[in-house]
Amino acid sequence: MRIIARRSLREFIEERAGHKGRPALKAALDAWFDEVRKAHWTSAADVKRLYSTASIISDERVVFNIKGNDYRLVVAVDYEKGIVWIKWVGSHADYDRIDVKEVEYDS
Repeated sequence: MRIIARRSLREFIEERAGHKGRPALKAALDAWFDEVRKAHWTSAADVKRLYSTASIISDERVVFNIKGNDYRLVVAVDYEKGIVWIKWVGSHADYDRIDVKEVEYDS
């Protein structure tokens, strides 16, 4: 899959400089990125096979649990084109305050 935009993950990690959990967060997001980059999803069922804890919100919106569910990653997936757009990343507490169907990354 082609992932747009990795920069949003890097910026999120950089914003947490000095936090004790930052190395684990970086490792978890890097692992997600590498796994998804190598994936060939054609449907939400393919996503669930790789990530059983992912939440399928709609035909295109998927939420991933990151670092033991401390963080959430919201993406939009175009299965036909093989593209994953990062829409939002944040803490579980922040996730509870967003509209997962509408959220867009501010860049």
